[in-house]
Amino acid sequence: MLHVSRIVRLSALATDYDKESVELHAQLHGKLGVRSKVSLASKHDLSLAYTPGVGQVCVEIARAPERVFDLTIKHNTVAVVSDGSAILGLGNLGAEAAIPVMEGKAVLFKEFAGVDAFPICLATQDVDEIVAIVRAIAPVFGGINLEDISAPRCFEVEARLQDLGIPVFHDDQHGTAIVTVAALLNALKVTRKNLAECTIVFSGSGASAIAAAKLIQSFGKLGHMPEAADILLCDSKGIVGRARTDLNPYKREIAETTNRRGMKGSLADALRGADVFIGLSQPNIVTEEMVRTMNPQPIVFAMANPVPEIMPHLARAAGAVVVATGRSDFPNQINNVLAFPGVFRGALDAGARVINEEMKVAAAQTLASIVIEPVPERILPDPLDKSVGFRIGEAVAAAARQSGVCRN
Repeated sequence: MLHVSRIVRLSALATDYDKESVELHAQLHGKLGVRSKVSLASKHDLSLAYTPGVGQVCVEIARAPERVFDLTIKHNTVAVVSDGSAILGLGNLGAEAAIPVMEGKAVLFKEFAGVDAFPICLATQDVDEIVAIVRAIAPVFGGINLEDISAPRCFEVEARLQDLGIPVFHDDQHGTAIVTVAALLNALKVTRKNLAECTIVFSGSGASAIAAAKLIQSFGKLGHMPEAADILLCDSKGIVGRARTDLNPYKREIAETTNRRGMKGSLADALRGADVFIGLSQPNIVTEEMVRTMNPQPIVFAMANPVPEIMPHLARAAGAVVVATGRSDFPNQINNVLAFPGVFRGALDAGARVINEEMKVAAAQTLASIVIEPVPERILPDPLDKSVGFRIGEAVAAAARQSGVCRN
């Protein structure tokens, strides 16, 4: 569980948003409600919405199970599932404490892509139990968005649910990856760097870093652009490589396709001569001197929250041309809201059974393309732009159909 002193330190860094948010939630008793789509102004209305008419709807679904997508909320409803083990930057606070975040995700789904979503916070952190519960509730939902489940358990949960017949997507992995890669595509345009000649260094080798590294690799594998010259991931013990004997299975897997030169050493060693830094780790672990050792016109994405790996003004002073963070009070916020609503919009519209690499690549490309002329201070659209989700949805739906993962 998160130590109280950690919460105090985070609060001290925040503004009055803390107090105002608590007051808002207390006043409204949460952010969500249920609204009927039908009128119940007469007995005829009641007979159609409920008994006796609804019985025939049940019979139709029993005869042809696929009609559940036509006749119920399943066609446009996503479960936002969490066990509360990795809430934002706060840590393991449990199921009840996860509810406000999952409510928030549901609000974002609705506002930015018209998707109906509902928070499902589980009083278990056992992988087998989580998988069993999601399987049991899946009949109601058209998709499952996994959220704030700690690594490495999140990998196993997602992998074991891929046969549900509806898309299952761990946003902390793939939402982060999509927005990060979109930002990278535009940062490369700004700096006129070629991905095939770039060395990309990740600080962090957890769920989001591994997913982002794999998505970068997917661009090369799917022929959209050449592969990066090299990708290095660093954890608390240094550069991840095949020679390391202390890696979990997920780090071992990514080590097979990264760090081609077999480098060893620290994050500082990895950054020497690198072109891109992507931070998904801890605050204040990158210095100005480390940025100065990178290649000319470096790109720095320092996404630790609430305090980034290096503050933007320091990165720029050290020569970084494009700087992005996870915060809304600095330019170039890398925010998952730019990805997950649109990804599910497209998956639901296409009747996709899964969310594959082609769909993620389409989402990243589309997101990047919305900024027609990227500049150092603007490589991503405004997170409040409500057209983004629908544009991504169209591209994702097309990719789903083209890659053959749809029900029909």
